[in-house]
Order: sequence, then structure tokens, then C-alpha cells
Amino acid sequence: MAESAVSFLYNQLSIWLQQEEELLVGLKQEVQYIRDEMMQMKAFLRVADSKKENNPQLKEWVRQVREIAYDTEDVLDEYMFRFALRGATGFRGHIKKYYYTVKNLKFHHRIASEIQTIKQRLENVSKTQQRYKDMGGVNDLASSSTLIKDTWYDGRGDALLLEDADVVGIVKPKKKLIDWLLPTDQLGLKVISVVGMGGLGKTTLVKKVYDDASLKSNFDHYVWITVSESFKVEHLLSNIIRQLVDEVKKPPPQGLEAMNEYEMKEYIYKFLQHKNYIIVLDDVWQILVWETMRYAFPRSDTCGCIIITTRYSNIGNVACSENNRYVYELEPLPKEESKMLFYKKTFQENSCPLHLKEICERILKICAGLPLAIVVISGLLATKNNKMEEWELFGRSLGDEFEGENLKRMDKILSLSYYDLPYYLKSCFLYLSIFPEDNSVRVNRIIPMWIAEGFVHPKQEKTVEEVAETYLRELLDRSLIKLHETYSDGRPSAYRIHDLIREYIISKSKEQNVVAIFTGRGEMMWPNKIRRLALHTSVNYMEEEYDNLKYIRSFLWLGSEDAAEFAQVLEKVLANGGRLLKMLGLERAPIDTIPSKVFKCYLLKHLNLSYTDVLHIPKSIENLQNLENLNLSETNVTELPIEILKLRKLRHLIAFKSPDDPYMPGFGQGVKALYEIGSCLLSLQTLSCINAGEVGGIKIVREIGKLTQLRQLSITNIKREDGNELCSSISKLINIRVLYISSSSEEELMDLDYSLQSPNSTLPFLDMLFLNGRIEKVPQWINPYSLHGLTELRLLWSRLKEDHLVCLEDLPNLVQLVIVDAYEGEGFSFKAKGFQRLKDLTMANLRGMRWMRVEKGSMPLLEKLNIDKIKLMVEVPEGIEHLTNLQEVLFLDMSKEFLVNLEGQKSRGGKDWKLSHVPQISVFDVDMNGEWVEKWNFNQANS
Repeated sequence: MAESAVSFLYNQLSIWLQQEEELLVGLKQEVQYIRDEMMQMKAFLRVADSKKENNPQLKEWVRQVREIAYDTEDVLDEYMFRFALRGATGFRGHIKKYYYTVKNLKFHHRIASEIQTIKQRLENVSKTQQRYKDMGGVNDLASSSTLIKDTWYDGRGDALLLEDADVVGIVKPKKKLIDWLLPTDQLGLKVISVVGMGGLGKTTLVKKVYDDASLKSNFDHYVWITVSESFKVEHLLSNIIRQLVDEVKKPPPQGLEAMNEYEMKEYIYKFLQHKNYIIVLDDVWQILVWETMRYAFPRSDTCGCIIITTRYSNIGNVACSENNRYVYELEPLPKEESKMLFYKKTFQENSCPLHLKEICERILKICAGLPLAIVVISGLLATKNNKMEEWELFGRSLGDEFEGENLKRMDKILSLSYYDLPYYLKSCFLYLSIFPEDNSVRVNRIIPMWIAEGFVHPKQEKTVEEVAETYLRELLDRSLIKLHETYSDGRPSAYRIHDLIREYIISKSKEQNVVAIFTGRGEMMWPNKIRRLALHTSVNYMEEEYDNLKYIRSFLWLGSEDAAEFAQVLEKVLANGGRLLKMLGLERAPIDTIPSKVFKCYLLKHLNLSYTDVLHIPKSIENLQNLENLNLSETNVTELPIEILKLRKLRHLIAFKSPDDPYMPGFGQGVKALYEIGSCLLSLQTLSCINAGEVGGIKIVREIGKLTQLRQLSITNIKREDGNELCSSISKLINIRVLYISSSSEEELMDLDYSLQSPNSTLPFLDMLFLNGRIEKVPQWINPYSLHGLTELRLLWSRLKEDHLVCLEDLPNLVQLVIVDAYEGEGFSFKAKGFQRLKDLTMANLRGMRWMRVEKGSMPLLEKLNIDKIKLMVEVPEGIEHLTNLQEVLFLDMSKEFLVNLEGQKSRGGKDWKLSHVPQISVFDVDMNGEWVEKWNFNQANS
């Protein structure tokens, strides 16, 4: 991390020396000296940082270098802040005059003095570095197994973005747990505990059981709760209620937020009464969790199953003491299964090269059958070539230090993987510690934060966002994070971090003063200078720590919903250290007005106000000249001040409010578009979502064509007369990835049937297209040539005829197709060889549709079919048996005749049952209150 801090400072100083030379009057030589010294230390630090664990003197030297880097950045940022302050009032052109004011001569003298002090400190640590070299205190760089070439990392391909389907050593324990779960003649509550140390794969095992298709038909409800060490019972109970009602497509009960613990337990009890259910309580640290929640679950006349995963055998035994003691103690992997996992992850096959066999055996012995250890080590080794010399160097770095208890061994293995990271990844990796234990890490959230922190280094022909995506991919390839969710094209949308890895990076982050994390759990030793602060809970106990916020760079709020408490905390943060703040994350904070002091944070790059009740953005937003990311999604903001056009560095402007329609996620109300947006905000990559109808659509859509850097565009309130200009503008957006277009009303025709006017008449990178409005025919630019890369298409209100819909069949990479109230034909025939890549098809609210036919060879990869509210359809789609890859079929709100015919097919069986090959079939109806009711849930996985 010291190397990372030094590398960041070196790059920053280089930028300042090039771009801000006029501001560094009298300081240029000193700044240049500091930069050059940092460059000299960089290579030495790379090795010293990894060797310091067993050398207290070296550890202290590394700490000193890291603090010098931080302090240098503090001083120069404060210097630049003074000019940002003056620049905000148009004073930048009078720098020389400004220097000769008495007040600022004093300020300049103080800064010069501080830089001289830093220079002296740097000279001292440079002398110490030379002594270490002379004494041989640190091995020669060339002999270090942790040496990573400072070159660009090339990931091993998109295939590695997907989690392995096969989990080694899981068959036997999985079968055992399923046998315990299956209902028997003896009704009542079963409690099953899976016990084992961290890293053994408890969560992985239980998730495989939880998702197993053979259980689905035996249980009515499924709930998964991640408990974690810092649990709150009310949050756990509330989460259970939300998952239960969401499963049956009901809204949460009114007043849920105001319910007390007893009321929530009573609600859960009544909901689950007379039902079969599985509830997973994952990662339980205290028996109090079970003791507090146990009476929320019915105990008679049902088959209720609670699965608990825990590291502590006493918790597992106590929780299971009332029944047949269903305690499964997970053991380390046997030798052969350890080999299988290691070889598969390291070499992508079931064997290893003969010349590496001996060292592989040694590594496996050290891993001691811990799946997490094997996966992390293999993730590290998979980035290296198979040369014997490199593996021998790595093997020697293992040494005897890994002998001992498992947790200590795991910590050493994680340290090895951490120190093997290139410098540009270390900061990014440790920064992930800011997220709470049960949170997934959303790609579109973490990447702007990394960029604002300065962790992402630009590369030729890549945007910083694209570079950051490769950082995430490398962490995934090294098995330091795991894939959680993907977009339709397979790109990652969210990650998770194993709890042991998270504990490690929290510890490392604290040691290296990367982030101060307040969880409210136990006492915390705060650093003298807090540069990044993440609050996860109440802050009643940190009043005395506010004085440490003078140099704070980042503040992330993940605390309580108490508005008074939040206001107090934010006031203290802004009052003590707001002048150097670069990242302010207030997602879901209890706030409806932005404090005026936020707009005096002149160095701010990232401002996230999403999911707050903020109504208004003041004109003083113009002060934030360095702002790159402004997130106002799901707020009440509908209009932006014209002053926002002065933010020339703005890259992401996100201001949508989602509609209630589940088929058009992230698409709804936008903010009023501003004239000249295309002439002013030329750096924009994301513009989501703007309302073009409020100020003259044609002028606005013409402006859009000037934003040639756009990757994502959402635009609403499009009228018929806007169509030609809109298509002309779209054709200029050659970098566009995601495009949302919505009409002003359901009846308004969007005339989009124009050809693209780009040089090649293509949008080569367009991945997702959402059209919300009447188009009557598919625009001519939606064709296999122009949209070759399109993977997701959603059409709403389109009023298409059959011959128009057919043209979609040849889109070569289409994976997901959603058609909602968009087709007026009586039926549709899916032709042979059509939709060759389609995996997910939804057809909903098609009022005139009576039949659907699937020809053999159509949609060969289709996995999920959703047919929703097609009331005139009375027969199961003809030819559906040809969809041999189909895994799940969902029928929602269909006619009574359809349900009768479906039941008839099922009861007759044989050739009449056209869905016999589909593992999961669900049927939902709507009751008199308009709520979803599950009618059927067929599970045929083992038929």
C-alpha cells in the first residue's frame, strides 16, 4: 500500500507540474525534488512492503514513507484548494496580484515551510533506505517472488467472469442436507446447523442446497438472511418479511418500519403458519440471534426448516438441541479433491505439468484442504506462467511461516496474495473494506468511487471507467472477489467478498490508514489523521474523534436513518475537513436539503445523493468545478439549475426516478433538459435521465448529438416531431452502450424509422436498448448489421404487427427480449433458426394475442420463458417441447381456460404434457384484492 500511495503521489505531482505550473510559484523545485525521490523509492518499496511483516524496523520505515506521501498530498491539495476557492469567483486570471496580498503571502510562506519539512523527512528516509540496501536488509529486487512487472494486466478472458458450476467435494454433504430437509411424517420445526471454520465453504454448500431444484416443489417459501457479526434483530426480521412478501409479489405491510420486534415476529408467524418453508440464517456469530428469533417460526402442522451456518460448534449444538440434532460439521477437503480444485483453478484442467508436480504438492499441503485458501492461491498462480524458476521463487516465499493453526495460515495466504498484487490494485482492493458485511459491491457504485479517489490510472485508448472494469476483472481472476450478478451480456454488475477476505482487508486497511470504518462494534483506535471515513451504524460514541477529520478526503454514510444524528455527523465532517473532501457518498441518507457547506468543497469529484429525499439543487453547484460524478437517482429532483453547465469535468449525471413497471427498470421520470447541454458538458459519459419535452424537444435532441463520449443515455418525453433529429443524434453516439428512449405518453407516436447517418451506419457497442412508446414498426436501424452487439431489447407500448416483429429474430447476439403491451397480432410464430442466442423471453399484456407457436430450431438456448397476462391465450404454446434447454416457465395472470388446459395436459401426461422437460413451472394468479397468489409450483427436476 505504501508503494501504491507513493505511485499515486508521483503521478499526481507529475500532473501538477505540467498543468498547474503557474500555481506553483516558488515551489516548483521542491515539488520536483519530492516527485523524483518518490520515484527512486518506488521499486524498493515494492519489496520492502512485502517483507516488513517480520522486520519491525522495516515496517516502521514503510509506514514513514506512506505518511510522507499522504502528508505531501494534504499540503498540495490545501494549496490547490485556495486557488479553487478563488477560481470559483473568477479570480484565476489575477494570480500574481493575489500572491502579493498580505494574507496570502503568509499562507504561501506556511505552505513553503511545510514542503521544506516534508523534504527533510524524505531525505531522512532516503538515508535509511540506503542503509538497508548496504546491509542487505531487503533481498535484491530480482530475487523477490513478489516482484510484479509494472505492465498492463491482460485478463484471461470472459469465460472466467462466470463462477464455476462445479464445486469440488460438495456432493456428499449436499445430499446429506437435502435428506434432512425433505419433509417426513414427523411434522414440526427442523433446525439444521452447518458448522466449520471460515474458508471451508459453508455458505457455498448451503447456497447449492438452497437453489437445488429437487426441493422446490416441497416448500412454499424460501428466505436467505446474511446475519454477520454486527447484526440488529429488527433489521433481520424486517428483511425476512420483505423477502416473504416479495416472493408472492405483495408489497411490504403498511407501517413495517414502525413495527417493533414483537409485531414483526407475530407477522412472520402468521404468514408461515400452515406453510412449508426454508429460512437460512447465514454466518451466525452469537447464539443470541437464534434465541431472539426462534419464536417467530411456527412449530407444528408444517415442515419448517431453519438452516444456520456458523463458525462456532456451540451455537450449532444449542440451536439444534430441541430436535434430532441436525448438526453437520464441514471438514477440509480430502487430498484428491484438493488437487482437483487447485488444478482446475490454476491450469483450467484436471492435471498439472509434470515439472510442477512437486511444488504443487507442497502448496496443497500448506492449504490443508481449505477451499478458500486453495482458490486464493490458485488465483494468484494462474496469473503467472508455468516456468519452473518463477514457481520455485514463489515456493520459497511460502517457507515454514505457514505452519500452525488454520486461521493464521489463511491470513498468511491472503497476505501473499495481497503483496503479489500490482501497486495499482492494492488501494482498490483495500478500499472494498468500506462496504458492510452483507452488501454486494455494485460495479456502477464502486468504479466512480475508485476514480474519485485517484486509484485508477488512465491508459491509452481506454476510459478510466474501462480501466477500472479491468481492475475488477483482475481481482475476480485472482479469486479475491466473487461474481454475484451479471448483465444480460455476461458482464459483471455486482460482486461479493468472502467474509474472511473482508476481515483481512479491514485489518490491512486499518493498519495502513486507508479507511477508518466505524461499525459500532467494540472499541476502535482512531488514527490521528482520518483521510477516509465510512460510518456503518450509530455514531453516539465517536464525538471526540471529530477533531481527527481535518484532512478527510472521503466520507461514506451507511449509518442509521436518524435525521438529527445524520445532520450532526455531516456538519462535523464538513466543518472540520470539508475543504479537502473529494468523495461524498450519502446514498439513502435521511436528508431533503443539501447543506450549503457541501458547495464549498471545491475539490469534490464524487457526490452521491441517490435514494434521498433531496428536492432542489442550488445554483452554488457551479462552485464544484472538479465534480465528475453527480448521482441524483431516486431523489425528488426534477429540475437542475443552468449553472450545472459550468461543470466542464462532469462525466456522469444520473437523475432518474424508476417507474413502478418491473419490465422497465431504471427508466422513468427524468430532470428537465438544459439548453446547450451538448455544447457545455462535452465530457459526459452517462446522462440518465433527461426530460426533452419541457424545453423544446428538437433543440434538446440536437444537442444530444454533440455528446459523442456518451456511453449511456436515457431520454424521456420524446414526441413524433423529434424522431428525425433524435435518430440523427443517435447515429453520432458511436460509443453508446445503453440507450433508453421514452415517449411523452402511451398514445404519442415516436417516429424513429430513419436510417443511421454514422460513417458505417452502425452502433457497434450498443448493448442494451429500451424503447418505451408507440412505434408501430421496428425502426430500420434495428437490424443485425447496425446493432450487431445488442444483447438486451425491451419494447413497451410499441403496437407492432407480426411482420415487424419478425425482423428481430436475426439479431445475432440478443440474449434477453421483453415485449410488454407492444404487439397487436393475434399470434406469433417463432421461426426455425430465429433468436439463436436468446436465453430469456418475456411476453406480457398482449391483449390481442391468442396463440404462440415455436418451430423446431428456434431459440435453442432459451432458459427462461415468462408469459404474463395474455388473456386470450387458452392453449400452451404449440411446439414448446422443442425448447429443450428451457429451465423455467412462469405463467402470470392467465385466463381460466388456459389454466384448465394446462392442468389437463399435466394430468394426462405422456406426449400430451408438453412441458415434461422443464424443471421448474410456476403459475401465479391475481386474487380479488389484486394481489399475486401462487396457484402451482411444479418441480420436475427428478422426474
